[in-house]
Amino acid sequence: MAKVAMILAGSGNQDGSEIHESVLSLLALQQEGYTVSCFAPDNPQTKVINHLSGEPMEEQRNCLVEAARIARGDVADIKELKAADYDALMIPGGFGIMGNLSNYAADKEHCTVNEDLERVVLEFHKAKKPIGATCIAPAVLGKIFKGKATVTLTLGSSDEANLELNVMGMRPQSCAVDEMISDEKNKIYTTPCYMEPPDIAGMFEGIKLVAKQLGQLP
Repeated sequence: MAKVAMILAGSGNQDGSEIHESVLSLLALQQEGYTVSCFAPDNPQTKVINHLSGEPMEEQRNCLVEAARIARGDVADIKELKAADYDALMIPGGFGIMGNLSNYAADKEHCTVNEDLERVVLEFHKAKKPIGATCIAPAVLGKIFKGKATVTLTLGSSDEANLELNVMGMRPQSCAVDEMISDEKNKIYTTPCYMEPPDIAGMFEGIKLVAKQLGQLP
């Protein structure tokens, strides 16, 4: 049975991990028969957003504490995550991946990435263990692999969004919400989710395709 590590970065699409993508990923992985462990950074969020109004809130929240809302309390610090202990990695999208685990939202290809996230991704890649990513998360993978590997990734069907991957030296491919882009050489599997118009049923189909690939044990 495959053991999958899933990385979260808060709770909520505007300031943490995208909840639909995270929950659908947990469901798809369970349906494949995998066991899943959640991890998140023990850091303050970059911002806190009122998800009803979309306005910033004058308060501070912790990514790990907020991620516990999705994981029902069963979540550990990303510093504890080692690729040697797991068979595959899954990274849902949301602002958290590009604002709490990197500053991609502000600096695009010039961004910096949380050192533990970068370490974990490169550990899994070096071990030839599968990596799945949804929505905007492939853009952060592009930054991690910039200058290290040329990876085929997707940010959906938008030429403008996929151009950002090209700028980082990746191979972007257009993809519908219910599809997946496979890079078999690098064992990286991506699907666009909310980079496409909202379609939760279609999203689940794309996520299920990614989840199925994560069971390919090295």
